[in-house]
Amino acid sequence: MQRKALSCLAATLCMVSAMARGEVAGVRIGVLNDQSGIYADMGGKGSIEAARLAVEDFTAASAGANKGMKIEIISADHQNKADIGSAIAREWYDQKGVDLIVDIPNSSVALAVQAVAQDKGKLAIFSGASSSDLTNAKCSPNSFAWTYDTYGLAKGTAGALTRGAEDSWFFVTADYAFGQALERDAAAVVTAGKGKVIGSVRAPLDTPDYSSFLLKAQGSGAKYIGLANAGGDTITSIKQAGEFGLTDGGQTLAGLVVYLTDVHALGLSTARGLLLTASFYWDLNDETRAWSKRFHERTNRMPTMVQAGVYSGVLHYLKAVSAAGTTDAMTVAGQMRKTPVKDMMTDNAVLREDGKLARDMYLFQVKSPADSKAPWDYYKLVRRIPAGEVVRPLSESQCPLVRK
Repeated sequence: MQRKALSCLAATLCMVSAMARGEVAGVRIGVLNDQSGIYADMGGKGSIEAARLAVEDFTAASAGANKGMKIEIISADHQNKADIGSAIAREWYDQKGVDLIVDIPNSSVALAVQAVAQDKGKLAIFSGASSSDLTNAKCSPNSFAWTYDTYGLAKGTAGALTRGAEDSWFFVTADYAFGQALERDAAAVVTAGKGKVIGSVRAPLDTPDYSSFLLKAQGSGAKYIGLANAGGDTITSIKQAGEFGLTDGGQTLAGLVVYLTDVHALGLSTARGLLLTASFYWDLNDETRAWSKRFHERTNRMPTMVQAGVYSGVLHYLKAVSAAGTTDAMTVAGQMRKTPVKDMMTDNAVLREDGKLARDMYLFQVKSPADSKAPWDYYKLVRRIPAGEVVRPLSESQCPLVRK
């Protein structure tokens, strides 16, 4: 009994000593995403590996400074259901000691998890979720939109294609928070560019049959068919659009959010010529190529921007925990905001008061089979788009955290 009491006392003294030195004993991070459905390829298990790479790189860069910090990565599948996602988040925060939840594709799930994080005084970083509402009308001091959002995607792709009144659009939209936000933001860009929105149609998430939706788009006569969907839904709609001969009739498909894994699944013969906006591509520079090679060694595929964003967000969070000497959510969030984000995919981006990471984006065009020189050589860079062009100005923000 005496030995046990002395052991407990020693452990307590060590913990107090570590706290006095500003050291953190442990951090637990949860990767919450779709691991079995239509968004599994662009995030899924690849996002878990990306988070592990961030832990490894943080540990290596610390050079022993944080050798006492135990960092654990756990994961779960939210099945694209908001109730399941929020229940997992609540359990993780309350019972599992999770400090941060990352990824969270599917904006309906993300909005639910965001509310739980704020209620529990914990943090969330969205890489897979993209509704601009997350940092606009429904912003939270506890969460960050890290990789991309519907506002930036719309500005990049719809902005590049719309040049005047002759540019008409019809939207095929995923019928939930993400699709609705993407259609809304893209329509605003089209209207600002003097183009016309002829109409839209809402398609259920993960529908196997787009025939009725595509026939309406075809019948509209619109110049551009805007696909306000993602992942498996984008793949299905593009394949079936080809079967219906939409592009043969002179209409152009505009994928408003396209991932590298979508192009891989479609093949270059089908996807060639597509314009798309993204925040990352594995073949941009030496840094992206080196990191992506490590990722490929573990997953046998190149990373999407979502997976790269998970790496970036986790790495920045761990740096902030180390600098702050605590896992207290608001203290760490403050440290994250005051430190520019710099890593293999991010060049000194600023984390704004509304929770949006103001990063540059890229406009790409999918190569033809003849232009591709190696596996995963899919994109041609059209232009780098400065953050100022693809991030909503704070003067237009509805976020209550923004100082007017």
